[in-house]
Amino acid sequence: MIKKRVLLWDYTNTRDVSWAMDKINFKGPLHSASNWNTWYPPELKRRLPFRPMIRGRDNLHGAEWENILKSDQPVIHFFNEPERTGITPEEAATIWHDQVIPLRNKHGKRLVSPSCASDQAGIDWIHKWMSLVAKDPPDYLGLHWYGTKGDEMIKHLESMHAQHPKQPIIVSEWASISRNYNDVLHFTVQLANWMDETGWIAEYGLFGCMKQPADGYVSPAAQLMNRDGSFTDLMWKYMSDQPMHT
Repeated sequence: MIKKRVLLWDYTNTRDVSWAMDKINFKGPLHSASNWNTWYPPELKRRLPFRPMIRGRDNLHGAEWENILKSDQPVIHFFNEPERTGITPEEAATIWHDQVIPLRNKHGKRLVSPSCASDQAGIDWIHKWMSLVAKDPPDYLGLHWYGTKGDEMIKHLESMHAQHPKQPIIVSEWASISRNYNDVLHFTVQLANWMDETGWIAEYGLFGCMKQPADGYVSPAAQLMNRDGSFTDLMWKYMSDQPMHT
């Protein structure tokens, strides 16, 4: 069985529906878990590798940074859509060299680049950042993609891989934003199966396991969790079926 799928477990689940973690199928294609935070969700109970995230500037000091330093997990994510939070490629490159690269050099961590959105601003940001850190590049290229057409997502991933071929890609967020469940399902099946079979895709996290849509942009039809903490049909397929099917 190919195992590349990431459980994107919203941090509010730890507070509200921690019991739902025991309903996860850990014997399927799930490969790791992330909660957009530095702290480990206790309900995970070591059943998957955890991917801590230095989401923004607030994670670079104090207790948040101590979580990173003390983590025994092998892969660390660096910055989440920094182009939308006012962090320049230059600032991020300085932090990378001064604070993040030592995690690899001294602690053996594998490092994921900042994960930018797939619009032009995100593309321009990550290309600039990659040029600034060329002497100490990331181990993985992190990317996000949201849309409705699977072929467009494939084209974007292929383009990014062609420009940065040395870094396997971690698609740290992706989902259909169609409001039609049948369209969502076909999109998800197409992309999950394609990414499973594509050697330079290391991991991918379908957004996202949370009780309600994160905002008005993401689709209610693409939810992986119901409001009561139970899982949707799409979530059952994602964590159980490899290959996925409609």
